[in-house]
Amino acid sequence: MALDVGTEEPKHTSPIMPSEDKLPLQSSRTVFPRTQLAFDITENLAKFPHCILLTRVGNFYESYFDQAIEVARLLTIKLTTRSWGGQRVPMCGFPLAHLDRHLKRLVQTNKRFAAVCEEFRRRDGSFERRVVRVVTPGTLIDESFVDHFENNYLLAVSTSEGREFTPQSVGLAWTDVATGEFYSQTVSMDSLRDEIARIGPRELVLSSSLKSDSSSPIQQALAEEEVTVSYIDLPPDPYPSKALTVLEHMSSETETEPSTPVCSHNESSAIALLTGFLQESLLEHMPHIAAFSPTHQSSESRVHIDAHTIKALELREGNREGGVTGSLMSAIKRTVTSSGTRLLGRWLCVHFVVVKVIIPDLSLIMLSLTRIGSPSTVASTINSRQALVAVFHSLPHLRNDLVRLLKQSEDATRIVQKFLLGKGDMEDLLAIRDTIRIWSRIRDITESELDSTSTVTDQINLSESDKQDRATLRSAIGTFADLRNLAEKIDLAVDESVATKKGKTIAGGDVEGIDEAILEGEDLDIAPQATSLGGESRPWSIKPQFSSLLTGLHDKLSRLYSERTTMELDLQVRCGVSSLALGSATFQGWHVRITKTKNLRNLGELSELGLFEVSRSASSRTYLYAPWTALGTSLMETEAAIYQAEKAAFASLRSEVKIYGTELRRNGRISDELDVALAFANLAEELKLVRPTLDNSNEYNVVNGRHPAVELGLLNNGRNFVPNSVHLHPRSRLHVITGPNMAGKSTLLRQTALIAILAQTGSFVPAEFARIGIVDKVFSRIGAKDDIYRDRSTFMVEMLETAEILKKATEKSLVIMDEVGRGTTVKDGLAIAFATIHHLYTVNKCRTLFATHFHNLADMLGYNGEGLSSPHVKGVFPDVDFYCTDVDEIGDGYFTYSHRMHKGVNRDSHGLKVAQMAGMPTGVIAIALETLERLQDEASTSAGIPNATAMRSVGEAVYHSRQ
Repeated sequence: MALDVGTEEPKHTSPIMPSEDKLPLQSSRTVFPRTQLAFDITENLAKFPHCILLTRVGNFYESYFDQAIEVARLLTIKLTTRSWGGQRVPMCGFPLAHLDRHLKRLVQTNKRFAAVCEEFRRRDGSFERRVVRVVTPGTLIDESFVDHFENNYLLAVSTSEGREFTPQSVGLAWTDVATGEFYSQTVSMDSLRDEIARIGPRELVLSSSLKSDSSSPIQQALAEEEVTVSYIDLPPDPYPSKALTVLEHMSSETETEPSTPVCSHNESSAIALLTGFLQESLLEHMPHIAAFSPTHQSSESRVHIDAHTIKALELREGNREGGVTGSLMSAIKRTVTSSGTRLLGRWLCVHFVVVKVIIPDLSLIMLSLTRIGSPSTVASTINSRQALVAVFHSLPHLRNDLVRLLKQSEDATRIVQKFLLGKGDMEDLLAIRDTIRIWSRIRDITESELDSTSTVTDQINLSESDKQDRATLRSAIGTFADLRNLAEKIDLAVDESVATKKGKTIAGGDVEGIDEAILEGEDLDIAPQATSLGGESRPWSIKPQFSSLLTGLHDKLSRLYSERTTMELDLQVRCGVSSLALGSATFQGWHVRITKTKNLRNLGELSELGLFEVSRSASSRTYLYAPWTALGTSLMETEAAIYQAEKAAFASLRSEVKIYGTELRRNGRISDELDVALAFANLAEELKLVRPTLDNSNEYNVVNGRHPAVELGLLNNGRNFVPNSVHLHPRSRLHVITGPNMAGKSTLLRQTALIAILAQTGSFVPAEFARIGIVDKVFSRIGAKDDIYRDRSTFMVEMLETAEILKKATEKSLVIMDEVGRGTTVKDGLAIAFATIHHLYTVNKCRTLFATHFHNLADMLGYNGEGLSSPHVKGVFPDVDFYCTDVDEIGDGYFTYSHRMHKGVNRDSHGLKVAQMAGMPTGVIAIALETLERLQDEASTSAGIPNATAMRSVGEAVYHSRQ
C-alpha cells in the first residue's frame, strides 16, 4: 500500500543535533503577519518546525524571527531587522548563488535540516511561496559540495513491530538519492553495527517509537556510530497487502518469472520508513515512478568484513592522518571517473546479489541499480573480473586509449537521476550525448582490437586462458546498449554554443525557472523588453530544425526581423535622421526614439508620417508609431511561441532520457566496471602485481607478498619494502609469529588479509605468486583504544573483538590477531592467549596468523627447540607452525631489523631498542638495561618468574648502583 504520511508535521530529530530546547525557534514573540510574505513565512515555519526555513525573496534567500539569529551565527553573515506587525523582527539573508555554500555549513557541518522555500509568480503578478524540498545529510542530490567520488547513503533500520517480531534480525533499506541506487537486506542484530560500518551512511532513519527507548538493541548498536539519526512515524500497516514478487534481475536487465519471495517483513518496514522519509524530504523533487524496486542483498556470496576489521585494515580511511591517506583505497585507486571510484569503494566492502524485489502496492520512487560488489566469494565472478584485468594488462595501447576516453565521460548515473528528480538541464543533455558517443567509441575500439588479434597466427600464440579472457571482454563490451539515436536526437535539438554560454541557460533564461515552469505547466509571460532590439533574434538553445513547428516559427521570426530592419531604414530616410531607432520599454511600449534632434523636422511633418510624440529630453525624443507597435507585437508573440516550443522540446528530451534510463544506467555500470578493471591493470603494471589463482581449498599460499600502502609509503621515502611469504594449509593452518617490536609482524598480518581481499575483489595482488582458497570472512584483532564514554578499557575492547572472532569464524575464514592478552598480568594474558589459540585450532579451524610477545606460548603449543633454527617437534597441536623476525646487531650498539620472516621462535622482543630509537633519556635506557640483566639472572636462578623477594632485591640493587 502507498505510504500515507497524511498532513502530520514531519518528525525528524538527531541525537548529535542540539537538544530540543536549542532547536531553531520560529519566534519568541507573536507577530501578526500584515503582508503575504509574512503570512507565507509563518505558515511554512509552522509546517516545518524541525527545519531552518530559507525563503526565496527575489534574488535572495532570507531567514526571519529567532531562526535568523541562529542562521546568522552559523553562517557568519550579517544579522539585521525589518518592520513587521508594527515591530522589528530579526532577519538575515544571502544571494541565490551562495545557496550551496551555506547549505554545506548548515547541513553537512552543523547537521541541521534546511527547508528550501521557492517563489512562483502567479498570472496576476503575485507570488506563491512553498517549500519544495527539505535538505538533510542523507538526501543531497546535486549540490556542489557533494563528493561525487563517494556514495551519500540514507539508511533506514527497522524491525517488524507488533508482527512476527524477531529480535535477532532487523531490516535495512538504503539509497543514494543522487544516483538512484536502492538496496534492502535482512541482517542479524549482532551484525548490525558491522553492516552500518560497511554501508557508511550519512544519515539513519528510525521509527519514532525508538526515539525514547535507549535500551533498544538498535539504539545500542547505533550508539557507537557518529551519524545523524532521524525519526519518523511508521505507517500503521507498512507491509503490502499483495505478496512480494521477486524477479531475477539479470545483467541484461530482463525479467523472468516471479520466484520465491525474499523480502522479509523487517525489510518491508525499513523500506516504508525510508520512502516515507524521502517523501517528506524531497517533496516536489520526488520522482513519480510506478514501481519501487530495491535490489535485495544477501550475505552468502560476499566476504564478511566486520566494522573493526574495516578500520584496522584501513580499507577506506587511514588511521593516522585522517581521510584516505595511508588507506588501501588511496594506494590502489587508479580509476579516472567519479562513478568508477564509487564502484571501487563498494567493491572493497560491499556485494550485491542480482535480485530485484518489486512491491506493487508501494507507489514509490527509484529505479534500482544492480551492482555486483566485492570482495566476492563466487569464483565465476572473481574470474570474470580478473579476465578483464588480464586482457587490459596485456594490451597497454588499448588500455591507454580506453582510459583517455573514460576521462572525457560524464557520470551518467547521476545525470539520469537528476532528470528523474526534475533537475536536469541543457548541459546535462549535452553530457548524456557526449557520454553516449564515448561509449560507442569504447565499444568500437575494443571490438576492433579484439578482431585484429583474432587471426590464425594470433590464436595459435594465445593460450586457452588468454582466449577465455578475451571472450569475457568481448561479452562485456557487447552488453553496451546502442543509444546513438538518443545522442543524435539531442545533437539535433541542442545548440551547444548557446546552451553552455554563461552557465546553464535555455531560451535566454534560467534553467531552474524553466524546469519549474515545465513541472508546474505554467505559461510564462514574455515582456516586450525581452525581445531583442539589435535587429537579430536572440540566441536560442534549441535548434530550429528540431521540429517543423520550431522551423516555421524561426522562419517567421527571421521575416519579422527583416521587416523591422526595412521599417527602421525607411523611417530614417523619411525623417532625415540616421539616429532614429525602433525599440521597446516597459512603460513606453513599442516606440521610436530619435537622438541628435538638431536637424529634426517639425512635429507636424512627423505627425503626417504617423509619429506621435510621447516624451522628450534634452537629447532625445520618443514617439509612438502604430505599424511598429503591430510589428513589435508580432515579434513578441513569435518569440513567446518559440520560448514555449523550446520548453516543450526540452520536456520531450527530458522524457526521452527517462525512457532510456534503464539502458543509460546499464551502460554506466558497464563503463564503471571497465574503469575499475583498467585501474587494476594500470596498478598491476605500476606495482608489478600478479594474477592470483583462487579455488575452494583451505590454502593460502603467497610468495613474497607485499603491503600495497606501506610499500608506496616507503618508495616515496626512497626505501624498499621487504616482502614475506605465507603458506597456510590444512597441515599448517595456524602460525604463531614472534619477534621484536617494529620488525614488521603487524604489517605481515595486515598484508595477508589485504592480499586476500584484493584477490577476491578481482584485482591482481602484490606478490610473486598467489594461490588462495576463497575466504568467506576476514577478521582482525589488531590495534585498539579505550572507549571511556561507554566504560570500556583498552583491554575490554580487545576482549570484545576477540570474542566476536571466536563466535563467528568458520573453516573458510581468515583471522589475523596481534597481541591478544596484553593489558593484563603476564599469567592472565598468557592464559587468554593460549585459550584463544586452542579455540581457533579446535573449534573454528580457520586459517590464522597469531602474533604475540608471549614466547612461552610456543612452548605450550609444542615447540621444542632452544634456538631460532631448532626444529618444531609436533605435539598435540600438529597443524601449528612458528615463524619469527629478528634484529641484526652490527656493532657499536647499532642494529637493523630483519623484516624477513623465517621459521622459529624469537624469545627477545628488543623493546629497549625501540625505547632508544624513540629518544628516551640515556640514563633511563642505562637503568633499563641493568634492570633487564638482573631480571634475566634472577629468572635463570629461580627457574621461572622471580618471586616478590627476588624482585625487591633487583629494585634495591639497581637503585644503589646509581647512587
